[in-house]
Amino acid sequence: MSTVDPLPRAEQRRVELLDRLARLFLAEGFLGFGVGDLAARLRCSRSSLYLVAASKPEIVLATLRDWFRGAAQRIEERVLAEPDPAARLRTYLLAVSDELAPASPQFYADLVAHPPAGEVYEENTRYAARRVRALVDAGVEAGALRPVDAVFVGAAVAEVMTGIQAGRVGAATGLSDAEAYRALADVVVGGLARTGQVTDLTRTGEAR
Repeated sequence: MSTVDPLPRAEQRRVELLDRLARLFLAEGFLGFGVGDLAARLRCSRSSLYLVAASKPEIVLATLRDWFRGAAQRIEERVLAEPDPAARLRTYLLAVSDELAPASPQFYADLVAHPPAGEVYEENTRYAARRVRALVDAGVEAGALRPVDAVFVGAAVAEVMTGIQAGRVGAATGLSDAEAYRALADVVVGGLARTGQVTDLTRTGEAR
């Protein structure tokens, strides 16, 4: 019987720090912290933080990339657990909303103020738009969604996602990014559902 070798101690420590850094950044942002501040908040040494990356800017980017990567994996697990091709689209958008829910206004403000970090968010927004288009394609092909131009839907959703990421939707509506993704799920799924599906689909994912 094969066993999985444990991670080296240094790598285990790095994984732990990435998780704790992500929680801190989501709650309080990241631009206001120096390496010394982070070490004090996490009750670790500076040398431990340098296991994550070699400098404060690199620590921020490494943390964001790791968090978005983990979020994407968790989102896909929820999508794959949903057998209904029509419901998968809503499940995906609600899962995005849930992953973004812990993010504070300061976190978003820091993303806007720090272009390299904002680019990480933008990259993930572009990926999400492509994923939506693929889910629409699959739903239409399975006959679970109304026949529509998936490229157009993907482009339209991408524009809204970009507006959410850039802060324009929040400024216009007062919604957080998580709330905006939930509203987007309602609009998109309601528009694509076949007659009689809307009520069932809009409930999908609510209890997860």
